[in-house]
Amino acid sequence: MRIIIEYNNIDDEANQLKIDSAKYLSDYAIRIKFNDGSEKLVDFKPFLSKSLHPSIKKYLDENQFSNFSLTDGNLNWNDYDLIFPISDLYDGKISA
Repeated sequence: MRIIIEYNNIDDEANQLKIDSAKYLSDYAIRIKFNDGSEKLVDFKPFLSKSLHPSIKKYLDENQFSNFSLTDGNLNWNDYDLIFPISDLYDGKISA
């Protein structure tokens, strides 16, 4: 018996959700545009304010928070010091 599995579209970068652009607006809100054409305004303030962890709380410093980059289609702070699941960003809600 021979089992054949077809891996269509698995790891297909063309179908992978990514962030095309992100712009910091103010008060811990970032407007995010995705490669599927959708756009979300994500408010990070509730997440940052509720966190008790010092490595997350430090991003309540607006200068540090606004200093993010786009890396491999995702938001990245300080070389992966802070990063969020793309699905949460796409849903527009950051969970603790």
